[in-house]
Amino acid sequence: MPTSPEASTPPVTPAVGTPPATERPGAARPLVHAHITDAIKAPDLVRLGPGVVLARFETLKVYAALGAVRTLLERGVIRPGQTLVDSSSGIYALALAMACHRHGLRCHIVASTTVDLTTRVQLEILGATIDQMPPSDDLRLDQNRRVERVRELVAARPDTHWMRQYHDAVHYAGYREFAELVAAALPERELTVVGSVGTGSSTGGLVVPLRQRGLDVRLVGVQPFGSVTFGSERFQDPEAIIAGIGSAIPFGNVRHQLYDALHWVDFRHAVAGAVGLVRAHAVFAGLSTGAAHLAALWESARRPERTHLVIGADTGHRYAERAFARHREAPEARTLKPHQITELADLRPPWSTMEWGRRPAPGGDA
Repeated sequence: MPTSPEASTPPVTPAVGTPPATERPGAARPLVHAHITDAIKAPDLVRLGPGVVLARFETLKVYAALGAVRTLLERGVIRPGQTLVDSSSGIYALALAMACHRHGLRCHIVASTTVDLTTRVQLEILGATIDQMPPSDDLRLDQNRRVERVRELVAARPDTHWMRQYHDAVHYAGYREFAELVAAALPERELTVVGSVGTGSSTGGLVVPLRQRGLDVRLVGVQPFGSVTFGSERFQDPEAIIAGIGSAIPFGNVRHQLYDALHWVDFRHAVAGAVGLVRAHAVFAGLSTGAAHLAALWESARRPERTHLVIGADTGHRYAERAFARHREAPEARTLKPHQITELADLRPPWSTMEWGRRPAPGGDA
């Protein structure tokens, strides 16, 4: 006779010496939030091993969008009822739509060809209007098309406000709250932040206030091959679908002189890092998180005295079919090693790393 699930599954008990959260002295009472953005903006902090902690977000850019919208409202740059418009590959679009929902603003998104149906449907229900670019394998063309479309919209509708997530430093503002959380949770003076570069705001917006506190913070950026931001544009990764991690056009919000080291990771290695997170820690996160996880494993092995904070920007759901469904092909992340270089001329796939040393952008621009 088959056993019931209750009979076949042993009860889960807390680790020895660790009382349940509700019994711990000083345990915080659960909060009732006024809006969903308050509930999802803060990450879950998960220890992945000695010296490695993951900050796992449902959508990281809620901090950027909320902080930017709140600041612009306070400055009188925008007003309730106005339309905010921007270009996005996905997670910023959703974050901006939620920030607009919270503050009584309208939202228009010029969406990348990579924006998936689940995200699009959420945007539509939230009341955002959408222009989605036609299918394209050329992400540079996709990004240029989006920017041109935004310019057309702003010219035709003077009352709209272009958020310019790629260039307006107002997007740094929201990450100060994240920095306060990190400083409280990880008070160690020697901290390494490992995260995808993208627009530059998330990593830069975190490390600037931490360094202002006098903390020793090393910043390790992660890039895909083909991104112009740190000089890998001569390469192509045909399988790359790591939305938001790199750029086909220059981004003004990337402050190159904040970065101590860079890792360039191809699609297959990012998948290995993401699958490794699920296998070892049951964490289902996106490919940018997978790439950062891979880089952090290598960095932490070389600098075990430091605490390494991995930025997990989003969940893995939009990569399920094209990446996670191929999990059997993924090699063990801990067996992989990068090609160590000292000059960009030596950069090569599938994974390279270089000490950047807080230098200016390739070509000498700050």
